[in-house]
Amino acid sequence: MNHLRADREAMRRSACFLLLCSLLLSAVFVQGQINGPHSNGVTAAASPAGIDHGFRIEKLPVAGGSEVLTIFAKRMGGEVIEAQNAAEIPLVSILRDTLGDDDPTNDRLRYVWMLTHTRASKIQKISAFVPFLYMRTTNNSKIDNRPPPAILDVQASDQAMWDKVFWEVFKKLVLSEFGIGVRASARHYRRNTLDYRRSAVASAMAVLSLYKEVNGGEVLSNRELRDIQARLSLSDTLLGWRMQSENLGRVFEKERARNRDTRGNNWELLRQYAESQGLYFEPLQMPDETTRHAILWAAESDIAANKGRKFESRFLNIKNPWTDPKLTNWKGYRQVRWYDAEDRIVPADTPNAAPRTLIPLAIYGLDHPKIPALLVDFRNNGNTKRREMSRRVLNDLTSDVISLSRFGGLPYTFGRFFYDFATQRRGLDVNQVSRMRSYSQLKLLLALDASLDPEFEAEIERRVEHATLNPMENDTDVESKIARNQYENLMAFAKDPKGLPRRVMNDRRAEMVRLKHGGKQRTLFSIAHVFSLGFYTHREKHTPELFAQMDKRRQLDFHERVLSEVAYDSARPEIDSDIQQVRRSLTFVSENGAASRTKTARSLAKIFSMTSDDDIRELCLTAMYRIDNSSAKKELLAIYNNTKSPVRWRELSARYLKLAAAEGHRMSARDAEQVSGIALH
Repeated sequence: MNHLRADREAMRRSACFLLLCSLLLSAVFVQGQINGPHSNGVTAAASPAGIDHGFRIEKLPVAGGSEVLTIFAKRMGGEVIEAQNAAEIPLVSILRDTLGDDDPTNDRLRYVWMLTHTRASKIQKISAFVPFLYMRTTNNSKIDNRPPPAILDVQASDQAMWDKVFWEVFKKLVLSEFGIGVRASARHYRRNTLDYRRSAVASAMAVLSLYKEVNGGEVLSNRELRDIQARLSLSDTLLGWRMQSENLGRVFEKERARNRDTRGNNWELLRQYAESQGLYFEPLQMPDETTRHAILWAAESDIAANKGRKFESRFLNIKNPWTDPKLTNWKGYRQVRWYDAEDRIVPADTPNAAPRTLIPLAIYGLDHPKIPALLVDFRNNGNTKRREMSRRVLNDLTSDVISLSRFGGLPYTFGRFFYDFATQRRGLDVNQVSRMRSYSQLKLLLALDASLDPEFEAEIERRVEHATLNPMENDTDVESKIARNQYENLMAFAKDPKGLPRRVMNDRRAEMVRLKHGGKQRTLFSIAHVFSLGFYTHREKHTPELFAQMDKRRQLDFHERVLSEVAYDSARPEIDSDIQQVRRSLTFVSENGAASRTKTARSLAKIFSMTSDDDIRELCLTAMYRIDNSSAKKELLAIYNNTKSPVRWRELSARYLKLAAAEGHRMSARDAEQVSGIALH
């Protein structure tokens, strides 16, 4: 037995040593791929291609007081399609619970469906189980009558957390009892499923971003669009569902700023390197005026002229075009453009315009950290495929075959640390998450954009599908059919009394729990929910009284959020905020805010200190008096004790404190003692 253990340990050490060597060699190999000799060259950059889109939103009322909003995109320009239904693609559907009225302050966004995202077919599921199968096998051409799977619950939902908990329990208790084959298959299927959902999330975020800039604020408010995008960006985070609603705006702005900086840096980096190597840089701009992708071209006349020229492939990650025999005898797609004397693209009938035949070399995604990510190599499909597979193969090999964890042994731990550090530090395009997002956005661009030449678009689609690793993915043209079928299924589900209306009612009943039960009882319900692994959820019986309370509570949540955001973002509310909305929110809280949260009291105190508007200040004090918690009374007492505060506000605070004490409002014993000693004048 001791000999067997020693042999096993020796084999494990040898495997770790070999893996360490392979990690270091792969890092050196990839580094060599992106570094090369430096040379300078000057060319003109092609102008960006214009994209024209038409968006519309369709609203379907749902029985019980909710509605399904569906965003349609229509391809504009290019070939005219007579049938509107054939030209339009339903992309994203959103459920909004309105409680059956026109008051936006009690609305709740719930589910988001990406209509191109569907359940995998049997063949796709079987293929997704096969370890180390990194290719698509077939499309899901038959969609059943079930409603599409939702990719997000906009409200705080712990479904993603429990999904991860279930997987960890299953992996530890069940998979550990089986051999390598079963473990590898189950883990491979799990990764494919998660990656397929991540692609749907990336596509939904791109659609909502486009709609927000083109048609934002018409049916879905800007705040609702920001909330959905923020929730989508947090959907892959374990505790992202715990993010408070008043923080979603900051999450959205932070994510947008990060993406804007990344795209800007990659744009300039790719443009400079392309022009220095004698290539043509063309950004692909979307309707929201963001550029997520770019194309590099080579002029056919430059191939022979630059035959002896050195080529620096750093950041470009493509083969030298000047020495490549494929380009010398290029038989693929080419495009003729006309240039004037200043190297600007002009119409063909422009006087003195000269034609140039351009050959596409590569398409890059600009959302990748550090450097542009190569998505399509028109001369070598294997180039992008290997980069797409790089980290996936490494993870599958170590976790599924060798069964190593990051803390399984020092050689592997140090090797993996240095490999990850080198790839992240140098910005190598082996980050599959950002590459997957770029591929999803590129497929969306191809589905909606009619400005590209149809032949060129078909060529890009073919190469994108070739680079796809996930057997659950479908072709772009098939996804359009899937979206239409799933839209019809969702509409039927929304009209079925036992379908979406029942789900909305169950969600409302779960929401009513906080109206009828105190903190201790809700804690017990939460414990039951935890120990049942999420299967048990307590719901209240729907009554008109609870429905009215829920309506009022939603309105209070809305106005509390307005005040929290103003307190965080504003310097002078009467100058840099919607002062009328601030007044409406303060008035509502001062009249109905007894159950407001502690953070709302702090927001009121901050707004009081920032503003010089007497009406706003008086409403702040009235609202703090109305809130029945010790924090609000503490803030009132602080205003009273502030000798620098005008006498008027100190006296009003004293009156409210005395009145609150007489009415039995909650306050700490220390604060109550101070209030009892206040003498009114």
